[in-house]
Amino acid sequence: MFIDFPKDDQESLLPLALMKHDLICFSHLRWDFVFQRPQHLLKRAAKNRRVFFVEEPVFDNGTMRLDISERDGGVQVVVPHLPAGLSSQIAQDAVMRDLLRHLFKSKKLNEYVIWYYTPMALSYTSELNPQAVVYDCMDELSAFKNAPSALSNLEQELFQKADLVFTGGRSLYLAKKSQHHSVHCFPSSIDRDHFMEARGTNDDPTDQKDIAHPRLGFFGVIDERFDIELLDAIAQGRPDWNFVLLGPVVKIDPVILPRHKNIYYLGSKNYQELPKYISGWDVALLLFADNEATRFISPTKTPEYLAAGKPVVSTPICDVVTPYGEMDLVHIANGPDDFINAIEGLLDQNESRVQWLSRVDNYLSLMSWDDTWSQMSALIDKVIEKRSANVMAESNAISKHAGTASI
Repeated sequence: MFIDFPKDDQESLLPLALMKHDLICFSHLRWDFVFQRPQHLLKRAAKNRRVFFVEEPVFDNGTMRLDISERDGGVQVVVPHLPAGLSSQIAQDAVMRDLLRHLFKSKKLNEYVIWYYTPMALSYTSELNPQAVVYDCMDELSAFKNAPSALSNLEQELFQKADLVFTGGRSLYLAKKSQHHSVHCFPSSIDRDHFMEARGTNDDPTDQKDIAHPRLGFFGVIDERFDIELLDAIAQGRPDWNFVLLGPVVKIDPVILPRHKNIYYLGSKNYQELPKYISGWDVALLLFADNEATRFISPTKTPEYLAAGKPVVSTPICDVVTPYGEMDLVHIANGPDDFINAIEGLLDQNESRVQWLSRVDNYLSLMSWDDTWSQMSALIDKVIEKRSANVMAESNAISKHAGTASI
């Protein structure tokens, strides 16, 4: 087997005194796909530890190898490449285990934390011996389209293995809290300064500047969670409004998307570009369907829209209704007519906008990805300290017993 590691791979330049345990994350998401929860958290983790983000394998006609490259912030992205003809799951797992052994040996990964986003990685990571195991459950993956049949069973195994379970929202927390002894709710947070840039710029991007107002905007992945019928009905009901949608279309056929003169699909945008686009919107939308895939979601874009200073109308997603809808920070609408009425009200609402924005800012001032990571890191440290104390106690007990036996 040929393992192809980069020849000029850089070792961490962090002072040893500041280094914490390495963190190896196994994810179902691609690092370069959409900038969201994993990127926010792991970039912060990489400030004082080595972080390796291991993606699911890519199948091609090349050699069996790991491609390792560093991203902004210091995270090492690890992409396994497996032969396209390797169809057996048993064979795939065997190759992945071998690739990981080479990774751990090459990078001298001895004391480390394993961070799971996908339970599917359990099938090839069972032999690893971490100081702590974290399951960051950001979605109910088993409810997603094309979810592997083994996912639910593997999640139960992960609950047995994990020291800590984090959930990406309140609904997930309520669903998972009885399945593990240490479940902690960490809802979607916010990079406030980044999205608040939208309040101070009039630099409309080239592909948006010629779209007439009023503009209603959405950014995010357009997949089975997106309410296609709702968008279609609103766009037809108000042909004088223009709808701007940013993001990739995945797992659904683009042909089924509504095509009207007032709907603009502008494709994926870089995270850094988003404030400029949002700045040119009049109202931001959360167009999520009511189905199994959206039952437990906690959209990161909710506080991001608000930080940008844009009024928001959302379908009744549980983690949007509570707390945002109940605090009257986001308008909850059910069905096309309700959406149209809510948007009309917001487009005419100017005098009360200042008071609303003040309440938004007060609420968002309590949230940050820095604080979220700090709390998560502290919980991990406690697990490691407790494990170290137990090992020391066992070692002392063995030494004491050996000394007594020799008398």
